[in-house]
Amino acid sequence: MKTICLNKELKKGSGCVATIGMFDGVHRGHQFLIGMVTEKARRMGLASSVITFDRAPRQVLDPMFRPQLLTTLEEKTEAIRALNIDRLVVLPFTQETASLTAQAFMQQILRDQLNVKVLITGYDNRFGHNRAEGFDDYVHYGEELGIEVLRGDVQLTADGSHPLSSSVVRRLLTEEGCVDEMPQCLGRYYQLQGKVESGEHIGHQLGFPTANLQPSDPFKLIPASGAYAVWATIGDSQEQRPAMMNIGTRPTFDGRNRTLEVNILDFDGNLYGQAVTITFVRRLREERRFDSPEALVAQLKEDQEQVKRILL
Repeated sequence: MKTICLNKELKKGSGCVATIGMFDGVHRGHQFLIGMVTEKARRMGLASSVITFDRAPRQVLDPMFRPQLLTTLEEKTEAIRALNIDRLVVLPFTQETASLTAQAFMQQILRDQLNVKVLITGYDNRFGHNRAEGFDDYVHYGEELGIEVLRGDVQLTADGSHPLSSSVVRRLLTEEGCVDEMPQCLGRYYQLQGKVESGEHIGHQLGFPTANLQPSDPFKLIPASGAYAVWATIGDSQEQRPAMMNIGTRPTFDGRNRTLEVNILDFDGNLYGQAVTITFVRRLREERRFDSPEALVAQLKEDQEQVKRILL
């Protein structure tokens, strides 16, 4: 897969079949849509392209907005690469981009720069200034510009209750901590990367030493507070180590700031300054305040045994 950062100097290439969107999470709905692109491109003998943005458009429109991303740009790139797309186009989203109408965007970007012959949109995707126009408008503009516009089918959540979307996945993670549903939503477990920093060493005092994790990307979504069974991967190692993780404010010790602490089972090493990738498998319980440190230790022992049953 060739990755291109779109700019005004890009030379017009050969014709392609494309789709466009933020594609945060690259969930099963996105994967289905991208599969339609690759299949259509194969039948027509054209290149397949995914067009995405370097940041959430709302970050440009509202400087105070802090997105909760399911995937960083690097993670999104790797997930799309796995779908056998010929070309990923990363479009820098600016005020100038935001001001383009859908018709101007289709003419100036899709036709004139990317030579899109077929555009396949998501079932509810909108683009252009204020997202004021919809699918029927895109079809009309496409007829004028020589771009065939098609729409992908809706994909449902595993229980069939809702259309699968990035917002649904975010809700499952942030409100309910349903990390175990991510393989059905994303086709993989949810991951979070961070660097180990010095903490208050409370875990060491309790007999459960933890690494205090600072997320690498400040906009990456953090699941709901609670205890989790996770896999921990240290640095560039391919080895996944069983671990339990707590996300929360440590109410038993009157904590106020949210921390991300991971206890790697049977690990006795120095992790300070190292990068760790956390793969969330299952939520064990909600975070709660215990009557004493001893009561917390008893619960941590139960959590540890549960992690072993889940992962080992």
